[in-house]
Amino acid sequence: MTIRHHHFLRLSALALGLAPLAAGAVEYTQVLPEKSAVAFTYRQMNVPVEGAFKRFKGQLSFDPAKPAGARAELEIDMAGVDAGSAEANEEVAGKLWFNTRAFPSARFVSTGIQPLGKDRYEVTGRMTIKGRTLDARAPASFRQDGKNAVFEGAFVLKRADYGIGEGMWADFGTVANEVQIKFRLVAAPAPDKK
Repeated sequence: MTIRHHHFLRLSALALGLAPLAAGAVEYTQVLPEKSAVAFTYRQMNVPVEGAFKRFKGQLSFDPAKPAGARAELEIDMAGVDAGSAEANEEVAGKLWFNTRAFPSARFVSTGIQPLGKDRYEVTGRMTIKGRTLDARAPASFRQDGKNAVFEGAFVLKRADYGIGEGMWADFGTVANEVQIKFRLVAAPAPDKK
């Protein structure tokens, strides 16, 4: 066997070994709200209070091989907030908090994604809540779970920036300005185009 022939065989074997990886490239496009969660934690009278947004939908385009081209959009139904009790839910839906009649949804639209290494990323975008749109950034991790992808992260939002908790609720001694948002988004691969 000549050296050239041996080199050709090695390259062929390498190409065959990589072919399944290329064929297995997956783009995740379908956010599965029933498997996902968006929650929040804040301090009221210095006591941690937890809640969640129960209704949301999202659009996604994420290829782990090309993360820089990723796009994400999340729309949250603000009337679907669970603040811990029926009374609290009614209060936060009112004008001083989310004013859900005038602003029924909040929205996040990504503007970029920066790989940080080891399946961690920094996602930047524009967050709109209660009619105010501001820059936002959040660290997020990515992992595969069977055929689906799981994106998890957390960031701190300052409620006063969005006019959340006005009037008698504006005092940060009563309700802290910092609200931690946690998300776990599960996404399915794009359907096969046959």
